[in-house]
Amino acid sequence: MESLTSRMQAVQSPIIPVVGELIKNSPGTISLGQGVVYYNPPAEAIKFLPEFFAEPTNNLYKSVEGIPPLLTALAGKLQAFNNIEINGENCIVVTAGSNMGFMNAILAITNPGDEIILNTPYYFNHEMAIAMAGCRAVLVATDENYQLRPEAIAQAITPKTRAVVTISPNNPTGVVYSKAALRQVNQICGVGRSCAEGDRGIYHISDEAYECFTYNGVKHVSPGAFRNSSKYTISLFSLSKAYGFASWRIGYMVIPKHLFVAVKKVQDTILICPPVISQYAALGALQAKEEYLKSNIGAIAQVRQLVLDSLNRLQGLSSITPANGAFYFFLKVNTQMDAFELVKRLIQEHKVAVIPGTTFGMDDGCYLRVAYGALQKETAKEGIERLVQGLETIVRS
Repeated sequence: MESLTSRMQAVQSPIIPVVGELIKNSPGTISLGQGVVYYNPPAEAIKFLPEFFAEPTNNLYKSVEGIPPLLTALAGKLQAFNNIEINGENCIVVTAGSNMGFMNAILAITNPGDEIILNTPYYFNHEMAIAMAGCRAVLVATDENYQLRPEAIAQAITPKTRAVVTISPNNPTGVVYSKAALRQVNQICGVGRSCAEGDRGIYHISDEAYECFTYNGVKHVSPGAFRNSSKYTISLFSLSKAYGFASWRIGYMVIPKHLFVAVKKVQDTILICPPVISQYAALGALQAKEEYLKSNIGAIAQVRQLVLDSLNRLQGLSSITPANGAFYFFLKVNTQMDAFELVKRLIQEHKVAVIPGTTFGMDDGCYLRVAYGALQKETAKEGIERLVQGLETIVRS
């Protein structure tokens, strides 16, 4: 039988379902793999659902860009938390998660064959979206602490460059980029626009899904707040992490106004409109008391310290870069073993799951992403002990 071919053959398979199948076949495995939080949405989110059901027209399609009350609430949040003002140069589009926001952006700003700069290690769904759009990911290595190298980014720009992507706080490394580095990236994109032919300039796509997860006094910075950046900064946000909204699929993007028509074309084709019931829940979630985020993220911070203390016992066996954001650590394991093979053995022999670094574009060594947001303290303690013991046993054998 003749095999079917398509552009999807060039796209890597998502790793989470692959690891999930290994976990399924090894009952009792503790997962330090998927990037989700352990807690549920705030009560306010659920309390808003009767308002959805009370209006029969809510069962019909609504505006492509989101319902007006949610857009207004998000504008208030952006002004208060991110220092981003919604004005005549930009606008908000509600999406079915920030992954969709990224795909919207790529399809809106590129032609097939264009280039998008990703900093490595990259978020695998970003690289996959770029390939699906028929574009090319240009990889720029971060430094030894996984921080941005603006000079290297500038050198990677070609006439085909359409965007530079940054993720801060970062997935998969957990590092937080400095205000100075993010400003440099914005300036590079701004200069790139003025030098570009016509109006096809360079955008800064800033993924801020983990904006609420910072530790040790480190503050999150939104590039969209920088002066004169509204015309070329695309900011992506999500309720999945901070508000326990993973399955509700609500994110949002702040885009230059001149991209609005293009983004609406993409979203109307793929989605028509974000799930209206989820938008009502999001409207409620944004009204949650400050204590909701403070207590839940505080609990994750305690788990983070527990994980860090355990991983620090692996001196000489692996190296861990300081990371003050998100809920990940990115380990470099001192072994010649293939990362996916190591992951399989950790699951099968020690019943603990992590994600191989190759998924994030790191194939020059053995790297593992350790996620700690999904587990409460006792389970996390058991999981990280299994990981430490597993690495000591497998790598040293």
